[in-house]
Amino acid sequence: MPGIEIHWFQGLSTSVQSLSMISRMGARLLKLTHLDISRTGYNSMPSSCSWPSTLKYLNISRAKLTTTTPCLPASLEFNTLSVFGLSDLHSYRRLENLQAGYNKYVCGCDFVNFLQSQLKGGGDVKLTDREDSYTCDSPLHLQGEAVSQVHLSVIVCHPVLFISVSCGVALLIGVLICVLLWRLHVFWYLKMTWAWLKAKRSSQKPRKDILESEVLQSFDAFVSYSERDAGWVENFLVPELEEPREDGSRSPGSSRPLSLCLHKRDFLPGHWIMDNIMSAIEHSRHTVFILSENFLQSDWCRYELDFSHFWLFDAGGDAAILILLEPLSKDDIPKRFCKLRKLMSSTTYLEWPQEEERRPEFWRSLRNALRGDDD
Repeated sequence: MPGIEIHWFQGLSTSVQSLSMISRMGARLLKLTHLDISRTGYNSMPSSCSWPSTLKYLNISRAKLTTTTPCLPASLEFNTLSVFGLSDLHSYRRLENLQAGYNKYVCGCDFVNFLQSQLKGGGDVKLTDREDSYTCDSPLHLQGEAVSQVHLSVIVCHPVLFISVSCGVALLIGVLICVLLWRLHVFWYLKMTWAWLKAKRSSQKPRKDILESEVLQSFDAFVSYSERDAGWVENFLVPELEEPREDGSRSPGSSRPLSLCLHKRDFLPGHWIMDNIMSAIEHSRHTVFILSENFLQSDWCRYELDFSHFWLFDAGGDAAILILLEPLSKDDIPKRFCKLRKLMSSTTYLEWPQEEERRPEFWRSLRNALRGDDD
């Protein structure tokens, strides 16, 4: 025989004024499982009652009871809680003590933080059962762990904040790394390495138009200079070195003209600047740098120096000849050109003399440096 469910309606409940009388009447129903005596006027509960052992659900809501006693059936199955919060407790304004352990709690961030504060006595309601009676049922990795011992990470509780802060920190670190790499000229070295490899690969491919051009002829020197110093190069350097000299005071070898490679005159139009620079350097016995403030401020010269740096200074310091048109120190040279700075410290460079009487010695020294072992 199935269980019996009895509902006491408001009209009938007024004739039954005692909860103990209801319990005695219910005790005779041995199959009773549900009993609804809500909306009654009971304001007290006896110390003990007799209920059938089959009773599982008892509804005494809206009663005027102020205290509870062991009269409540021991066989009742109470509603389980999964979470509760401060707003739930505020619904019971006169609630002072709460015993809500041994429920299947979902341990989310809000619930864990709230319950831990309540267990420490931080709320108006006192939890009267033991801390270990509040355990997590989910999520799975926290199942069976006491709520008081749970520590949820910022990632779980504040994912948006964590992602925002992480992205901000990653961006800041990225900027700092980029600044550091820039200060150490890492990007420049990578750029020059790539440029050098590309130029070498390009130069290894036989091209009829280049092989037949004047760019691949042998030069005594490739001259790197600023356009602002072009007047000195064209009016002094080129006439002195390239034009034949008939001067009995000089040795026969000194009158032999030298061949210079100038970008304005000898670079092939329409070709990649890197190809022109690398071809000129590779097919010149020396590279002459006309150093001045104009040179250091010239994008073209820095560009030229950039792409010649690895080839020129890795090939050896003897391939580079430095001419200072005006007083400069190695500290005036950009730090990334460490080999050029070192060369200025360890190699004798030529300084253009302002005095007319000292210039023959300057040209003689320059010719000797350019001719080298051929003298």
